[in-house]
Amino acid sequence: MQSLTNRSKVVSDKTMTWKERMYIPAILAGLRITIYHFFKKKVTIQYPEQKREHSKYFRGVHVLKRDDEGRENCTACGLCAVACPAEAITIVADERKKGEEHLYREEKYSAEYNINMLRCIFCGLCEEACPKDAIYLTETISTSNYHRDQFIYTKDMLVEGIKSGERIDINSRRQGVREGAM
Repeated sequence: MQSLTNRSKVVSDKTMTWKERMYIPAILAGLRITIYHFFKKKVTIQYPEQKREHSKYFRGVHVLKRDDEGRENCTACGLCAVACPAEAITIVADERKKGEEHLYREEKYSAEYNINMLRCIFCGLCEEACPKDAIYLTETISTSNYHRDQFIYTKDMLVEGIKSGERIDINSRRQGVREGAM
């Protein structure tokens, strides 16, 4: 019978020599590699004091942008949630009420905007799918936590501050959530 892929290999049942049965050459080869890496320069950095250099294409924590007047750009269209291959984004839309024109640009806004960072793969497809330029991936590294519920970023953690360039501190928000839960 002929193989479909023509990748068959002939297996040889060659007997091992006395030197090969002693495994001395294999052990010495392993020790040589270990000694080589032992004297090599260490790549460890002291994290809080030193920051690792990232490429210009690095994608970090998400942020929901505001316009120049401080209104939220997100119109809860849901395109970012549909584009997300990991299904990490959930949105609940709501209608703008009278007197809230200074808060939201459009008639519809996101009442809830959650990103499950345990599912997020930082692909940037949500950023590309957004027609209103509302969501961006920053250069900030996602923080580590001990509890799974702290990896779900809510709207108040993601929305950019009112002043341009100001960002809501995610760690202080989580601290408040953690204290409130206890």
